[in-house]
Amino acid sequence: MNAVAIGPFVFASEQFAALLGIFAFTIVTTILARRVDPIIGRWSSWALIAGFVAARLGHVALHWQSFMGEPLRAFAFWQGGFQPVAGLVGVLVVSAFFIRSLKAGLAAAAAFGLSLVIWVGVTQLTSATLGQPAPTVTLHQMDGPPIAVSDVAGKPAVINLWASWCPPCRREMPLLAEVAASRDDVVFLFINQGEGADTIRSYLAKENLKIDRVLLDPSMQIPRHYGSMGLPITLFLRADGTLASMHMGEISREALNAAIERLGGST
Repeated sequence: MNAVAIGPFVFASEQFAALLGIFAFTIVTTILARRVDPIIGRWSSWALIAGFVAARLGHVALHWQSFMGEPLRAFAFWQGGFQPVAGLVGVLVVSAFFIRSLKAGLAAAAAFGLSLVIWVGVTQLTSATLGQPAPTVTLHQMDGPPIAVSDVAGKPAVINLWASWCPPCRREMPLLAEVAASRDDVVFLFINQGEGADTIRSYLAKENLKIDRVLLDPSMQIPRHYGSMGLPITLFLRADGTLASMHMGEISREALNAAIERLGGST
């Protein structure tokens, strides 16, 4: 399982784990503020804000070259991209201002540690099973012969599951098209979910997008194979066709390039 559905909302395993960790942190610090020291309540609010902001700024600083051309994208936190060490530093700075007693410090450390344990534990329990082989089902290709995902073994592959009605799919498609056209060390497959060829051609023409290897998956067999939910999904396959990683939701340039590098693709 790589995602968790709660009603109409679908969360990637990492997002769900983070939300559970934050929820546990909030509940525990509320209790400790009443029973140990009221300062813990104020500390917890500022620690969450500082940790979030510092983690995001740390990520932007590490990838400053990528953000230089698109500075406003630093605020696109929904794409992911947080630097844990920078976030921890943010929490420690806030702690230095608020925590004055040993008792409050130990209580705060316990609450923070518990949230981290929950975060990491739930991530491990809900993460996708890596090493899964590529599906062998043959799909119709819009401008070429039918192929299966397993047919591209021999090179690392990036598999994007998308649909033209999906807003985050539309937002990330220009980036994916650009990267796909700029490198020959990785095979890109764009597997449309549930739409017809005319709808896809109309969308690509309207957006002036030129992409190769557009496959049709009308019965959504590929997400069933990987047990994924929601769109967009970007799968990263090793050269032998096994699953190396999976990104749920709109992907950023940094996440895309980093995942390709981990596959062994050159930069």
